[in-house]
Amino acid sequence: MKIKETPLKDCYILEPTIFEDERGYFCEKYNEKTFEENTGLNGHFVQDNISKSGYGVLRGIHLQKGEYAQAKLVSCLEGNVWDVAVDLRKTSPTFGQWFGVELSSENKLQFYVPRGFGHGFSVLSETALFAYKCDNFYNKESEGGVLYSDEGLNIDWKLPENDIILSEKDKIQLSFSAENF
Repeated sequence: MKIKETPLKDCYILEPTIFEDERGYFCEKYNEKTFEENTGLNGHFVQDNISKSGYGVLRGIHLQKGEYAQAKLVSCLEGNVWDVAVDLRKTSPTFGQWFGVELSSENKLQFYVPRGFGHGFSVLSETALFAYKCDNFYNKESEGGVLYSDEGLNIDWKLPENDIILSEKDKIQLSFSAENF
Protein backbone atom coordinates (compact mmCIF):
# COMPACT_ATOMS: atom_id res chain seq x y z
CA MET A 1 0.00 0.00 0.00
CA LYS A 2 1.25 3.46 -0.91
CA ILE A 3 0.33 6.36 1.37
CA LYS A 4 0.54 9.76 -0.31
CA GLU A 5 0.41 13.18 1.32
CA THR A 6 -2.02 15.79 0.04
CA PRO A 7 -1.65 19.59 0.19
CA LEU A 8 -3.75 19.55 3.40
CA LYS A 9 -1.97 18.80 6.66
CA ASP A 10 -2.79 15.28 7.92
CA CYS A 11 -4.91 14.27 4.87
CA TYR A 12 -3.69 11.23 2.95
CA ILE A 13 -4.55 9.18 -0.11
CA LEU A 14 -4.12 5.45 0.32
CA GLU A 15 -3.42 3.47 -2.83
CA PRO A 16 -3.56 -0.30 -2.46
CA THR A 17 -1.23 -2.71 -4.17
CA ILE A 18 -3.44 -4.81 -6.43
CA PHE A 19 -2.67 -8.42 -7.31
CA GLU A 20 -4.63 -9.30 -10.44
CA ASP A 21 -4.92 -12.40 -12.59
CA GLU A 22 -7.50 -14.19 -14.74
CA ARG A 23 -9.60 -14.94 -11.62
CA GLY A 24 -9.95 -11.29 -10.56
CA TYR A 25 -7.93 -9.32 -8.04
CA PHE A 26 -6.87 -9.13 -4.41
CA CYS A 27 -5.76 -6.10 -2.44
CA GLU A 28 -5.21 -5.27 1.18
CA LYS A 29 -7.59 -2.35 1.65
CA TYR A 30 -6.30 -1.19 5.03
CA ASN A 31 -3.55 -2.05 7.51
CA GLU A 32 -3.55 -0.10 10.78
CA LYS A 33 0.15 -0.74 11.48
CA THR A 34 1.23 0.42 7.99
CA PHE A 35 -0.99 3.50 8.25
CA GLU A 36 0.32 4.53 11.67
CA GLU A 37 3.97 3.91 10.73
CA ASN A 38 3.66 6.06 7.58
CA THR A 39 1.56 8.92 8.97
CA GLY A 40 2.22 9.06 12.70
CA LEU A 41 -1.55 9.21 13.18
CA ASN A 42 -3.90 6.92 15.09
CA GLY A 43 -5.56 4.64 12.56
CA HIS A 44 -8.01 2.76 14.79
CA PHE A 45 -11.61 2.73 13.51
CA VAL A 46 -14.76 1.82 15.44
CA GLN A 47 -17.64 2.30 13.00
CA ASP A 48 -18.21 1.50 9.32
CA ASN A 49 -20.96 3.17 7.25
CA ILE A 50 -22.12 2.76 3.66
CA SER A 51 -24.31 5.05 1.59
CA LYS A 52 -25.77 4.53 -1.85
CA SER A 53 -26.59 7.56 -3.99
CA GLY A 54 -27.52 8.43 -7.55
CA TYR A 55 -25.91 10.81 -10.02
CA GLY A 56 -25.84 14.42 -8.86
CA VAL A 57 -26.28 13.71 -5.15
CA LEU A 58 -23.99 15.91 -3.07
CA ARG A 59 -23.54 14.93 0.57
CA GLY A 60 -21.79 17.53 2.67
CA ILE A 61 -19.98 19.36 3.89
CA HIS A 62 -20.35 17.49 7.21
CA LEU A 63 -18.37 17.14 10.42
CA GLN A 64 -18.69 16.02 14.02
CA LYS A 65 -17.55 18.51 16.68
CA GLY A 66 -15.96 18.27 20.11
CA GLU A 67 -15.50 14.94 21.84
CA TYR A 68 -17.39 13.22 19.01
CA ALA A 69 -15.13 14.51 16.22
CA GLN A 70 -14.39 11.81 13.68
CA ALA A 71 -11.53 10.94 11.40
CA LYS A 72 -12.75 9.07 8.33
CA LEU A 73 -11.21 6.72 5.83
CA VAL A 74 -13.48 6.81 2.80
CA SER A 75 -13.68 4.90 -0.47
CA CYS A 76 -16.04 4.28 -3.35
CA LEU A 77 -16.95 0.61 -3.74
CA GLU A 78 -19.14 1.06 -6.83
CA GLY A 79 -19.22 3.94 -9.31
CA ASN A 80 -17.23 7.13 -8.85
CA VAL A 81 -17.39 10.23 -6.67
CA TRP A 82 -15.56 13.52 -6.24
CA ASP A 83 -14.52 13.54 -2.59
CA VAL A 84 -13.64 16.78 -0.78
CA ALA A 85 -12.07 17.59 2.59
CA VAL A 86 -11.99 21.11 4.10
CA ASP A 87 -9.57 21.93 6.91
CA LEU A 88 -11.64 23.56 9.69
CA ARG A 89 -8.94 23.41 12.39
CA LYS A 90 -8.25 27.04 13.32
CA THR A 91 -4.66 26.34 14.37
CA SER A 92 -3.76 24.43 11.21
CA PRO A 93 -1.48 25.95 8.55
CA THR A 94 -4.03 24.76 5.94
CA PHE A 95 -7.13 26.15 7.75
CA GLY A 96 -9.84 27.10 5.25
CA GLN A 97 -8.30 25.16 2.37
CA TRP A 98 -9.90 22.25 0.55
CA PHE A 99 -8.65 19.31 -1.46
CA GLY A 100 -10.56 16.93 -3.72
CA VAL A 101 -9.83 13.53 -5.19
CA GLU A 102 -11.81 11.21 -7.44
CA LEU A 103 -12.54 7.89 -5.75
CA SER A 104 -13.88 5.01 -7.78
CA SER A 105 -14.37 1.27 -7.86
CA GLU A 106 -11.76 1.24 -10.61
CA ASN A 107 -8.94 3.20 -8.93
CA LYS A 108 -9.65 1.69 -5.47
CA LEU A 109 -8.16 4.76 -3.77
CA GLN A 110 -9.05 5.67 -0.21
CA PHE A 111 -8.97 9.14 1.32
CA TYR A 112 -8.09 9.75 4.97
CA VAL A 113 -9.87 12.82 6.40
CA PRO A 114 -8.70 13.67 9.95
CA ARG A 115 -10.72 14.99 12.88
CA GLY A 116 -11.52 18.69 12.58
CA PHE A 117 -12.18 18.54 8.84
CA GLY A 118 -15.40 18.98 6.94
CA HIS A 119 -16.11 16.27 4.40
CA GLY A 120 -18.40 15.85 1.42
CA PHE A 121 -18.71 14.13 -1.92
CA SER A 122 -20.63 14.41 -5.18
CA VAL A 123 -21.72 11.42 -7.25
CA LEU A 124 -20.36 11.48 -10.80
CA SER A 125 -21.64 8.08 -11.98
CA GLU A 126 -25.18 6.76 -12.39
CA THR A 127 -24.98 5.36 -8.84
CA ALA A 128 -22.26 5.10 -6.21
CA LEU A 129 -21.73 2.92 -3.18
CA PHE A 130 -19.62 4.88 -0.71
CA ALA A 131 -17.88 3.48 2.40
CA TYR A 132 -16.79 5.36 5.52
CA LYS A 133 -14.58 4.00 8.29
CA CYS A 134 -14.87 6.28 11.35
CA ASP A 135 -12.60 6.46 14.39
CA ASN A 136 -15.38 7.66 16.72
CA PHE A 137 -19.06 6.93 17.13
CA TYR A 138 -21.67 9.17 15.52
CA ASN A 139 -23.49 11.64 17.79
CA LYS A 140 -26.39 13.65 16.34
CA GLU A 141 -25.95 16.58 18.78
CA SER A 142 -22.35 17.03 17.59
CA GLU A 143 -23.22 17.46 13.90
CA GLY A 144 -21.94 20.49 12.08
CA GLY A 145 -21.41 21.56 8.53
CA VAL A 146 -20.48 24.13 5.93
CA LEU A 147 -22.62 25.20 2.98
CA TYR A 148 -21.42 23.28 -0.09
CA SER A 149 -21.60 26.41 -2.27
CA ASP A 150 -19.75 28.78 0.07
CA GLU A 151 -18.14 31.47 -2.09
CA GLY A 152 -15.11 31.80 0.19
CA LEU A 153 -14.22 28.14 -0.30
CA ASN A 154 -15.18 28.04 -4.00
CA ILE A 155 -15.23 24.23 -4.19
CA ASP A 156 -15.52 22.67 -7.62
CA TRP A 157 -17.90 19.73 -7.16
CA LYS A 158 -17.38 18.51 -10.77
CA LEU A 159 -21.13 18.74 -11.47
CA PRO A 160 -23.29 21.31 -13.25
CA GLU A 161 -25.14 23.32 -10.58
CA ASN A 162 -28.52 22.28 -12.04
CA ASP A 163 -27.65 18.58 -11.54
CA ILE A 164 -26.84 18.88 -7.82
CA ILE A 165 -29.28 17.12 -5.48
CA LEU A 166 -29.11 18.11 -1.78
CA SER A 167 -30.81 17.10 1.43
CA GLU A 168 -32.79 19.82 3.22
CA LYS A 169 -30.08 19.86 5.91
CA ASP A 170 -27.33 20.50 3.36
CA LYS A 171 -29.22 23.43 1.82
CA ILE A 172 -29.00 25.41 5.09
CA GLN A 173 -25.52 24.69 6.44
CA LEU A 174 -23.36 27.55 7.79
CA SER A 175 -21.19 29.71 5.60
CA PHE A 176 -17.49 29.24 6.13
CA SER A 177 -15.84 31.73 8.48
CA ALA A 178 -13.35 31.45 11.30
CA GLU A 179 -16.07 32.57 13.74
CA ASN A 180 -18.18 29.52 12.91
CA PHE A 181 -15.39 27.02 13.58
